[in-house]
Amino acid sequence: MARVPKGDLEVLGRFGPHLSFPEGDRLDRGVEPDRVVKTHCCFCGQQCGIQLKVKDNRIIGFEPWEDFPFNHGLLCPKGVRRYLQGSHPDRLLRALVRDEAAEGGFREAGYDEAIRLAAQGIARIQQEHGPDAFAVLTGASLTNEKAYLMGKFARVCLRTSNIDYNGRLCMVSAAAGNKKAFGIDRAANPWSDILDAEIVWISGANVAECAPITTDYVWQARERGAKVVVVDPRMTPIARTADLYLPVRPGRDVALFNGILHLMIESGWVDRAFVEQHTTGFDEVAAHVREWTPRRTAEVTGIAEKAIRQAAEWWGTAKRSFLLHARGIEHSSHGVQNVLGAINIVLASGRIGRAGCGYATITGQGNGQGGREHGQKCDQLPGARDLADPKAREHVAKVWGVPPDSFPAPGVDAYEIFRRVEQGGVRGLLSICFNPVVSLPDSDFVRRMLEKLDFYVAIDFFLSETARHADLVLPGSLQEEDEGTVTQVEGRVIRIRRAVDPPGEAREDWRVIQDLAKALGREKGFTFTSPREIFEELRRASAGGIADYAGITWEKIERQHGVFWPCPSEEHAGTPRLFEPGSWNPVARGNGPFYFPDGRARFNVARYAPPTEDPDAEYPLFLTSGRVVSQYLSGTQTRRIGPLVEQYPEPRIEMHPRLAERLGIADGDWATAETRRGSCTLRAQVVRTIRPDTVFIPYHWAGPKSVNRMTISAQDPISKIPEYKACAVRVRKAEGPPSYVREREAQQ
Repeated sequence: MARVPKGDLEVLGRFGPHLSFPEGDRLDRGVEPDRVVKTHCCFCGQQCGIQLKVKDNRIIGFEPWEDFPFNHGLLCPKGVRRYLQGSHPDRLLRALVRDEAAEGGFREAGYDEAIRLAAQGIARIQQEHGPDAFAVLTGASLTNEKAYLMGKFARVCLRTSNIDYNGRLCMVSAAAGNKKAFGIDRAANPWSDILDAEIVWISGANVAECAPITTDYVWQARERGAKVVVVDPRMTPIARTADLYLPVRPGRDVALFNGILHLMIESGWVDRAFVEQHTTGFDEVAAHVREWTPRRTAEVTGIAEKAIRQAAEWWGTAKRSFLLHARGIEHSSHGVQNVLGAINIVLASGRIGRAGCGYATITGQGNGQGGREHGQKCDQLPGARDLADPKAREHVAKVWGVPPDSFPAPGVDAYEIFRRVEQGGVRGLLSICFNPVVSLPDSDFVRRMLEKLDFYVAIDFFLSETARHADLVLPGSLQEEDEGTVTQVEGRVIRIRRAVDPPGEAREDWRVIQDLAKALGREKGFTFTSPREIFEELRRASAGGIADYAGITWEKIERQHGVFWPCPSEEHAGTPRLFEPGSWNPVARGNGPFYFPDGRARFNVARYAPPTEDPDAEYPLFLTSGRVVSQYLSGTQTRRIGPLVEQYPEPRIEMHPRLAERLGIADGDWATAETRRGSCTLRAQVVRTIRPDTVFIPYHWAGPKSVNRMTISAQDPISKIPEYKACAVRVRKAEGPPSYVREREAQQ
């Protein structure tokens, strides 16, 4: 297929990226729905219950679902407006084929033609260059059924080792740390346990903007007398209501955890009985943290010694506690070490595996939990099984009806796939639910690699910034246009119910994948007639694994408002709280509560190292990035919802007044941030809620507004998660607005 140069130009016509829904949020005024569908919000890992109002195959509004036990009808701004996306004029209704003669570089094509062209492109590359020359990138917002199907499609249909997913940008450091310490990757507790904690510790989690309903749990705990400790370089909204705020220097979280453990040991606040009966490795960790005195911890972290001592005392002396963390400590070249440091202070307290005592990672993406359990990771098979494990291969191969030795070897992470494009090892790509041009670090490199591909197919419901580089775009499905299950932040498997049909020639994603398999002549194993049928096979494939869904049925989900895995049989109610004595555990088998053969949790030495790129004379500040409340991930959906765009229309460079004064920048001025990889000119937002040595830019925007043109592609050596939260930057007052603003103003 012919290719046209694209660069940073936006596709013309109805595929413009920043249109907002023209009717705002007035769709449902005075209109009675045909029906109301109980389902869940499509944004973030909380997956709050919501009821969608449907009229003439169109979502016209919503109602609270007060009976759903997680959010009891509460919704954040994204949840309230999420129903507006489906009627957006950018919705892909037909397939697009790259055509340099067409306006915007694409022509519309019929679905059958597009599937045929996709299959021909895949087959050609694999015939000429081998199975691994074609890669698959998927997403953690896919339903469990779709995530499962994508892993099977890559390994059985394409037989490529090169599959990974955008959860690589989100949860993998937490997953690796949890597996090292507990042998299992899941929140240890339901959120209801937060309410009974005496202290709630939150590290690197802007819950008020990224997981707002979690804020309600924290505030309820505070109303019951709990103390709240928040650790973050920015005084986020939750930090403003905390009892103790610790403004950590970016990239120094593991030093803080080591310093807290040092004080716990020194003051006799370690639960020695729990440590001796249920853990291993404590002595080595205790020896390691001996050097992390309060003075050294304060010097490294930038937190006052008095505050460190106060935090240690509150944590060490509590009877019930709950520790939460998120991307702030995980988006790091030593993210796994940060997570292990957090887990060490939990294990030393002995407060886990019982009511009111918990530990959890706040899942970011829509199915961030389930999406990392059933095979779309580069090294994984369903049930959170290890692809390299012969027993795991044998079990799954039997379910799939293929020889175990037919499975490819474990592949590489998502960013490494693009490096292999540069090296010529990967020549083709299929992506779904992934927008790496916006979401991957050093994104100009990613853009160049997309242009280098011989053939690229994207499945999406809007023409994302990444899909604009495709040779072929297949119109897929929004969450409300399909059935299935997802697993929310607590580990609760819940139902997604179809509210409307896909419009035009768009198809449910699982149908698109199966049609591709058929067109390739490899349809065996890809003849499912419904998501429920896929889920039934998923149950069998996960049976006996760590993430065991064998006993979960759609009927049980309906009866119980969700089922917590592991759930080994239909008679089993599920496991809301992990590590309770006597709870079902296929690994320890009665030897103890943790998921190792001896039943014991593991202390792990958490080693401190500074970020890959610390500030220096040339680039003297820290750059960190994150979310804002009205936007979600790469913005493909939320930048098309008018009220959410109005709430936060453009990214800004957030900086402290002292820094702004030194640079001669006033609030609202144009300022340029520059790293060794790129630059970005945005308006300044001068606030007192950030460290003076740090600037913050949200990451939901594309092109010249994208912070990920500047972030560093350094990765954690274990999890391979990129270091989004710390790199060196310099900032100066800009001479004027950037070129795209000047051009826009000239056209008005």
